[in-house]
Amino acid sequence: MNDAALLFDESLFEHAPCGLVVMAADGTVLRCNQTFSQWLGHDPAALQARSFDQLLTAAGRAFQLTHWGPLMNLQGSVSEVKLELRHRDGHLLAMLLNGVRRETAEAVRYHLALLGTGERDRNERAALVAMQRAEELLAQKVSAEAALQRAQAELAAAYENAERRAILAEQMVAVASHDLKNPMTAIKMATELLERDADSDRARRLLGSIGSAADRAQRMIVDLLDFASIRLGQGIRVTRQQVDLRQAVGQCVSELRVAFAQAGIRHYSRGHGTFEVDQDRLQQMLGNLVANSVAYGAPGLPITVTTDLTDEGATLSVHNHGPAIAEAVIPTLFEPMTRGSEREDPLRSVGLGLFIVKQIVEAHGGRIGMRSDAIYGTTFTVWLPARGALPGTVAAVDGREQ
Repeated sequence: MNDAALLFDESLFEHAPCGLVVMAADGTVLRCNQTFSQWLGHDPAALQARSFDQLLTAAGRAFQLTHWGPLMNLQGSVSEVKLELRHRDGHLLAMLLNGVRRETAEAVRYHLALLGTGERDRNERAALVAMQRAEELLAQKVSAEAALQRAQAELAAAYENAERRAILAEQMVAVASHDLKNPMTAIKMATELLERDADSDRARRLLGSIGSAADRAQRMIVDLLDFASIRLGQGIRVTRQQVDLRQAVGQCVSELRVAFAQAGIRHYSRGHGTFEVDQDRLQQMLGNLVANSVAYGAPGLPITVTTDLTDEGATLSVHNHGPAIAEAVIPTLFEPMTRGSEREDPLRSVGLGLFIVKQIVEAHGGRIGMRSDAIYGTTFTVWLPARGALPGTVAAVDGREQ
């Protein structure tokens, strides 16, 4: 081997990234590299001729005598032996020892390589902490999932209970509303009979008030029955038949003028002919729209009902003057229990009128829209598609005589 190779080998030995020790059979340190001596805080010369076990703790010496020393003699090598070496200033350094036994003609030598385990120990501790934290988080997750399942089960039970109660309440409303129809009909008939025999204006006015109140109560009962039917999944029932639309709407407007004598209700119509529609539902729809206009419109100004019949279908609109509907209310205007204003009024219903109107329109395959502003007032427009309609010629009809 030339000098350059010798210098290279020497440099590699002295500055290796691990501690290197050559030990005699009796444990004497024959040679160690600078890395090892620097780790222990000694000069290399100070470590030579010392016994290796002097660098160990008492437990380390016992472990050498009973375990890795005999094992290396028996099998010729040991690996990953964890031990602690004492630094010159007294503190301990944790290391891993790997060693081989070399036997030559002259003597037996032990070649030891030692690695510091400080970083490894820190990593192991960090890994242990992370594993413990992961186990804690897993336990928390399992606990949270169990709590969530319990909460979901409780919520489902509460929802089912609330649904049962709601259905029971709706059934009670339906039954009560149905049972109220008969006495209200009797009151209405008795009022009409008494009006014929009334012999004074005061009696006729009182009977007229009773009749108007009975009409309003009947409309509310019908709306409640329809609402309960919808909520119970039965929906709005319609029975279509061919009717003269102009005449049917005119008759409805005439009845509404009696029911709302204080309101000026006008009717304008374009087109005439028969149209397939549920006449009772048509009357209910117009009655609710007019009642809504009376309740929310400007007192003293007319309410206009317009009918337009074409080959494509029928358009009906109800317009009233008065303040615009608030923007915040519009998105839910056709929802049940919704009102367009908080203004108190004796004509107010339970807030089902527009909801029922929308259901009737949709049951006919139609649609409903609304336009409202402070200048032009409020208009509700209903479009019903033709279904066997037989439109005739277009004719303009004057207002009050329909």
